[in-house]
Amino acid sequence: MEVKVALVTGGSSGIGAATARTLANAGIKVYAGSRRGTFEPACNGVFPLKLDVNDAASLDAAVKEILSREGRLDAVVCNAGNGCYGPVEGTTEEEARFQFETNYFGVLKTVEACLPTFRSQGFGRIITITSVMALLQLPFQGFYSSVKAALLSLSESLALELKGTGIQSCSILPGDVSTGFTSARKMNAAALQENSPYKAWMQKNLKKVEQDELGGMQPEVIAKAVLKQLKKKRMAVRLVPRLDYKLVALLVRVIPSRLKLALIRMLY
Repeated sequence: MEVKVALVTGGSSGIGAATARTLANAGIKVYAGSRRGTFEPACNGVFPLKLDVNDAASLDAAVKEILSREGRLDAVVCNAGNGCYGPVEGTTEEEARFQFETNYFGVLKTVEACLPTFRSQGFGRIITITSVMALLQLPFQGFYSSVKAALLSLSESLALELKGTGIQSCSILPGDVSTGFTSARKMNAAALQENSPYKAWMQKNLKKVEQDELGGMQPEVIAKAVLKQLKKKRMAVRLVPRLDYKLVALLVRVIPSRLKLALIRMLY
C-alpha cells in the first residue's frame, strides 16, 4: 500500500501548513486539521478540517469524517504544538501541564484516534514532529525540552510495539525553523517577574533564541523530510533534517554531559 490520504494536525500554519501543501503537490489528499478549521491560501488537494487535539471526541469525529469521504486514512503527521518560556524555579504546575497538554497528550490522543483504522487496514504511517531539543536542553525551555524528549520516547516505543503490523512510527527532529511559533511563544509568570534572579540572563537568552529561530530553516525543509519518509517502504525511526543539526545531535550524544551543559551555557 502507499500513502494516498493523510491527516496533518496543526495544519493551518507553520510546519503543518507547509507539510500539507508539500504532500498535496505530491498527489496525496491532505486533511489539514486545526482548531480554526481553515487553510489559507487554498491549495488543491488540501482540505481544512476543524479539530482539537486536546479533545478525543473531536479527533474521533475528524477521523470518521475522513473515512466517510475517502474510505481510508493512511498517515497522520502529529504536528500541533506550542511553546512556553521561563525558569524551572517558579513555574506553576498549571503552566507545566499547559506545555504537556497539547504537545504530548494531544499527540497521544491523535495516535489513539488513528490506530484502529491503521490496524484494520494493516497499513499506516505515524510521524511525530519533535525537536532536536529532545536531545539538547536549553535554559528557560526545560519544559519544552522535556515534552519533546517524552514524544521521542513515545514514538520509538510505538515503533517497537507496532513492528509486524504494517504500521510504522517515525520521529522527525527539526532544529530552528522560521515560523509563527516564535511570536506565539507563551511566557511563564516567573519569566515576567521584575525581581527575578534570572532576569538579565533571560533577556540575553531570549534574544539569542529568537534570532536563531527567525534565521532558521524554512518549514518546507521539514515538509520535504515528511514526504520523503511517507514515500519510503521503511521509514526511519528517528530523523534529524539537515547536516548541521545531524552533527549537533551526534555531538550531544557522544560528549560527556558536563561538557555539553558547559557549551550550552557559553552559547546561551
